Amino acid sequence: MKMRRFTLALFAAVSWEASATGQVTYERLVHAANESGNWLTYSGTYRSWRYSSLDQITLQNASRLRVEWVYQMPTTLMAETTPLVVDGIMYLTEPPSNVVALDAASGRQYWKYRRELPKRINVCCGQVNRGVAVLGDRVFIGTVDAHLVALDAKTGDVLWDVPVADYSTGHSITVAPLAVKDMIICGISGGEYGVRGFLDAYDAATGKRRWRFWTISEPIRAQSSCSWLRFVCCLRFCWPRSCSASFPTR
Repeated sequence: MKMRRFTLALFAAVSWEASATGQVTYERLVHAANESGNWLTYSGTYRSWRYSSLDQITLQNASRLRVEWVYQMPTTLMAETTPLVVDGIMYLTEPPSNVVALDAASGRQYWKYRRELPKRINVCCGQVNRGVAVLGDRVFIGTVDAHLVALDAKTGDVLWDVPVADYSTGHSITVAPLAVKDMIICGISGGEYGVRGFLDAYDAATGKRRWRFWTISEPIRAQSSCSWLRFVCCLRFCWPRSCSASFPTR
């Protein structure tokens, strides 16, 4: 039995090394459309068309498809992830903020990252996660407690973990990060709790923040909320008639 377990472990290790030999460079991401057997970023390519050039499944043979393997997520939360496939390895997220690496051919699990979360997190529509980004030999995930985490793609070990915002004020991350050049771009959720939206860029190697772009300007945020209520009501009930009230435009 021990010899059999050792053989299986050795086989898994050899399979992993055979599959995960190539790193995901920025050049590969730019030309991701040329790698029909991979899905290297959230929407497939930077064009975000979510189009695959694979042609083995057709209208003629679709009815003959059969289940090859099933991976059961141990959760009752909503699953909204888009798996990435890199050289035979599938990386997917489980709600609320876990990451799993699987053999895409067999469904065998290589590793799992389990995020320890605070007891109370304010999210409007469920603790979900939509996926990861991959760059170099690292996998990146945004968490519902508003952290950005870099994992070793081969082991799942945490390489760095940085707070993006304060989860206690309603901030969270449910979107999949985006790898661009040597940076990881992520946005923030929490508009239902009145947070000010932004996009961040982090150094993929160190986790240091490079820049922040506010998607809502400070002057608008300082405006009285009732003016925006009047604005919404005007669009709903007055349009296309002109509104007499003046509203901030940017």
